[in-house]
Amino acid sequence: MERGERHVWDDVRAARSTQGWALDDVLCLLARGEMVASELIPWGSNYTFAIRLKCDGVAALAVYKPQRGEAPLWDFPRGTLYQREYAAYVVSNVLGWDFIPPTVIRDGLHGLGSVQLFVEHQGQDFFDFRAERAAELQRMCAFDVVSNNADRKAGHCLLSADGRVWGIDHGLTFNVQPKLRTVIWDYGGEAVPQPLIDDLFELRTDPVRVKELHSRLTGCLTDEEIALLLKRIDTLVESPVFPLPYSRRSVPWPLY
Repeated sequence: MERGERHVWDDVRAARSTQGWALDDVLCLLARGEMVASELIPWGSNYTFAIRLKCDGVAALAVYKPQRGEAPLWDFPRGTLYQREYAAYVVSNVLGWDFIPPTVIRDGLHGLGSVQLFVEHQGQDFFDFRAERAAELQRMCAFDVVSNNADRKAGHCLLSADGRVWGIDHGLTFNVQPKLRTVIWDYGGEAVPQPLIDDLFELRTDPVRVKELHSRLTGCLTDEEIALLLKRIDTLVESPVFPLPYSRRSVPWPLY
């Protein structure tokens, strides 16, 4: 897999060009923008690329994870991680939580994969801002419970240049077996904040939104995975307490 014509990170400020855009416009850029440069991100077990997108004179950076670059895993269906990245964005979006950067599935330089808007961040992670950003991290924690996130590392929590907390890397989600593995155990045994429970309850009791969720997830997740997602939401609404660690495997390794 070859490097693009110039170093993608030479123009990191291009990621700011979408600030103030409507979400539909950002998604359109991600889905239709020309990939004019690509740079392999060297860490991680799967092939991941920083790409520069260009469309109608606007440039932006994004993170591209092609299906064929995924390393096989014994506990997740092969070739589905990019779909789970998109599914996580959909669930966050439908809930109105919107802490996952806009994400699409599209064909690209190395085949079909997920493309997610790059978030310019401050180089900090969960351990740096856990005390000051509890409300946002509790929301992320609740999301991880209902999405069955098996890989919430400290570096998957970002503080952006504009002060928002974002979550990235959601390829290991929505397994049919309990897989919750996270660094965010700070709230174990505590009540989930009522506004978060209200959001989950309002989604589950609105048939139009449930139908929308099911429609957008179909093709990315199996019917069983969708059903278990809804069941986990129901369980958290009925028993609104953050779970406690269940074993030494409750924490991902490495932590970052």
